Amino acid sequence: MSPFQITLVSVIGYLLGSISFAVIVAKAKGVDIFKEGSGNPGATNVKRTLGAKWGNLVFFFDALKGFAAAGWPLLLVGGELGLRMGIIGLVAAIIGHSFSVFLKFKGGKGVATTMGGLLALMPLVLLIGLIAWLALYYTSKIVALASIVFALSLPVSAYCLHGVADPRMTLALLLGVLIVVRHRSNISRLLQGKENSFKK
Repeated sequence: MSPFQITLVSVIGYLLGSISFAVIVAKAKGVDIFKEGSGNPGATNVKRTLGAKWGNLVFFFDALKGFAAAGWPLLLVGGELGLRMGIIGLVAAIIGHSFSVFLKFKGGKGVATTMGGLLALMPLVLLIGLIAWLALYYTSKIVALASIVFALSLPVSAYCLHGVADPRMTLALLLGVLIVVRHRSNISRLLQGKENSFKK
């Protein structure tokens, strides 16, 4: 992979990731998402603040960012090179989502963007992670807990499906760590029994 290719997928991925649909949708509804709910510019806070319709819309577009960043090298380049470029593109998109240049390097936690990229790169790993996410969410109604379990499932399922030497295994491990680290404040609240949920 040439320096030009690395730079190209990194810049495209980062700029795609930096587009904050949470801020765009909330602003269109007259809401400053940084001042509502948890203050996090992500789909969960939009859902909590504006309702499921708008939260799901943000989730879809955030996932689409990850899918586009990882998917275009697979489509246009293909093969092992396209896979490696797609991996770099997805990581750049997640960094952009979490530390957006348009939001003074603030951002969301990157779960939806991760899911979109995994759909392009590792659909079976994503499927296993989604099953884990859904199981935890519908039993606990706590998005953060479901997201952390989703993150922990990624390297386990990638190892089982692709093996330790595959670059997708490295990606899954990195993504798992990134998601958990981005949820460190949620983990603290979970341990204190103060984490927000969607229970009635």
